[in-house]
Amino acid sequence: MTRLFSLFPVALAFLGSIACSSNPEPEMATGDLCATGQAPPGQYCPPPTSALTTPVPTTTATATGPSTPGSAATAIPPIAAAAATPMMQGMAMTEAPGMTQDGGPFAGQFQEGQVLEQPMNIAPGKCYTVIGIGIGVQELDIQLVLAPAPGVPPIVLAQDSTTGPQAILGGKQGGCFRNPTPIAGTGKVLMKSAKGTGIAVAQVFSK
Repeated sequence: MTRLFSLFPVALAFLGSIACSSNPEPEMATGDLCATGQAPPGQYCPPPTSALTTPVPTTTATATGPSTPGSAATAIPPIAAAAATPMMQGMAMTEAPGMTQDGGPFAGQFQEGQVLEQPMNIAPGKCYTVIGIGIGVQELDIQLVLAPAPGVPPIVLAQDSTTGPQAILGGKQGGCFRNPTPIAGTGKVLMKSAKGTGIAVAQVFSK
């Protein structure tokens, strides 16, 4: 009997070692002991958070370049381009003498390559001149096109031959554009910033 009791503690120790070997995960030490590096031997400390996470690369937004050529400019009230009105009136006296305003002025905010469309009616027998002025726009182009039907490409009837921020279509030098037919047509004035960013205003004159 005495021999059996003396072997009992040895058996418990043996069983405990088997139980420990069946659970490979060591006991986790407290956070304070892990932080100070004083965890007792055999106790587990988790790796630092920085080692468990992978840094996520950051991206920085970059400004886009000039807009796609032919995209639409933003129409703005003509009063926003009022600084160009006196100059346009002065140009009308020499480039559109004896003509009257056909509709009101129209203006747009342009990125380089953008186009502003202004619908108009091309009356039979009438003669047209279009004057445009850009502020910030370095090269302004103007075309008068005929829009025969939806889905049909517009037909260019006339365009300015000037360079710089001022565009004159059908001015005094080349003569106004006259509808050669007795039939009215649906047209458009296309004003484009071929170079530069800014605002531009235009006015159609007829007689």
